Amino acid sequence: MTDHTGNEPDPPRLTKWLDGRLTRLGVTGVFPRDCLLATVLTVSTFVLLTVLFWVVAPADGVSFDPTRGWLLVAICCAQAMLLCLRRVRPLLCLAFVLGLQLLVVGVSLPEAGIRGFAPFVVAYTIGSSLPLRRALLAVGAAVLVESTGAAVLVTPDLPAAVAYVSASALTYLGATFVGSYVATSRRYVELVRVRADEAIRQQQTKIQGAIGAERTRMARELHDVAAHHLSGMVVQAAAVERLIDRDPAAAKAGVAWIRGQGKETLDNLRLVVGVLRGRPAHEGGDGGAPVPGLGMLDDLVRDVGTLAGPVELVREGQQREVSPIADVALYRIAQESLSNARQHAPGAPARVVLRFRPRSVSLEVVNEPAARRTVPTARTGGVGLVGMRERAQLIGATFTAGPTAAGGWSVTATLPTNEPVASHPKGDTPA
Repeated sequence: MTDHTGNEPDPPRLTKWLDGRLTRLGVTGVFPRDCLLATVLTVSTFVLLTVLFWVVAPADGVSFDPTRGWLLVAICCAQAMLLCLRRVRPLLCLAFVLGLQLLVVGVSLPEAGIRGFAPFVVAYTIGSSLPLRRALLAVGAAVLVESTGAAVLVTPDLPAAVAYVSASALTYLGATFVGSYVATSRRYVELVRVRADEAIRQQQTKIQGAIGAERTRMARELHDVAAHHLSGMVVQAAAVERLIDRDPAAAKAGVAWIRGQGKETLDNLRLVVGVLRGRPAHEGGDGGAPVPGLGMLDDLVRDVGTLAGPVELVREGQQREVSPIADVALYRIAQESLSNARQHAPGAPARVVLRFRPRSVSLEVVNEPAARRTVPTARTGGVGLVGMRERAQLIGATFTAGPTAAGGWSVTATLPTNEPVASHPKGDTPA
C-alpha cells in the first residue's frame, strides 16, 4: 500500500507472506488484488446477510419481506464489488459506497440498521492512503450526507435516526482513524529501517575511509624508509663499482657502509611493520630499533653527508620537545628532503635548519643547485612531495616547497605550538 507521502512502507510479515502467495498465483498489481478482495467480501456479504435475514432475524421475531431482503443483499453485494476501486480511486469509491448505503437505509426496516463490509473497508483505505486532514474532511462529509439521508428517510422514528447517525459516525470516523494509525506505524517502521540502513552505509564509508587512510600511511612510511636508505645504497654501490680496481680499500669501506645501511633499512622496516601491526619493538622483539625523531637529525645529517655531499645542521632558538607524532613527521620530512636532494642534486651542499620560535617549530631543508642536473619544479615533484605535504597536514603544520633564487630547492614545514618557550633550557631542572 502506498501512503500519502509517495513511499511504500515495509509491509508486515503476514502481508509479505500473503504478497508472496498472491504473486505465485499470478495476482499482481493493486487493481487485480483489490478485485480479488472485493470478490471475497462480496461472497462473505452474501452469506452473512442471507443467514441474518432468513435464520437469525426470524429467530428474534424480526421478519423481512423476501423482495426487500434480496434487494438489500444485492445492494450490499454491489457495495462490496465497488471495493475494487478502493486504492485506484478511493474518493470515488467512497462516493459510490455512500450512495448505495443511502439506498440500504431507505430499503431496510427502521428497527434494523443494515451495514455491509464496504463502508468499513473504504473508510480504512481513505485513512491509510490520504493525509489525515483530507481523510477526515472526506469521511466527515460522508457522515453528514448519510446522517441527513437517514434523518429524512426515518423521520417518524427519532431513536432509529439517532442510531443511524451514531453508527455512521462510528463506522467512517473509527475506520479512518484505524487506517491512519496503521499507515503512521508503517511509515515509522520504514523511517527506522531507512535510518538504520543509512547508519550502516555511513559506518561502512567510515570503515573504507579508515582503511584507505591506513593504506596511505603504510605506503608513506614504507616509501620514506625505503627511498632514503635504498637510494643511498644505490649511489654508494655505483661508487664502489668504480673503486674496485682503483682503490680496493675504499671499495671495501663502501661495501661495509652498504652492509650497515642494509641492516639499518631492515631494522627500520621491522619497526614500521611492527607499528602498523600494533606491536611495539620491545614487545615483538623486532630488533629494538629506535623511533625516529628530531633527536636523530645529527645521525641523519652525518649519514647523508658522508655519501652525497656536505650537509649542515643548524639549530636556532631554545630547543624543546614536540608531540611524538610531530617529532616523527618532522624527521621524515627532513629525511625525504635530503633523499630528494641526493637524487636530483647529487654532490650539492645542503643545509638543515631547525628553528624553535616562541610559538612555532620550523624545519627548513635547502640544497644548492647541482652542477649538471636540473632541480625539479613543483609540477614535476613526485610521491615524495605528496608524502611530505600529507605529513605536514597530519600534524597541522604549514608546508611549502619550491625552487630557490639561486636555482636550488627549499622545503619548509612550520608547526604552530600553543606553549611558549620555557624559562629554562631543555634538560635543566628549574630552581
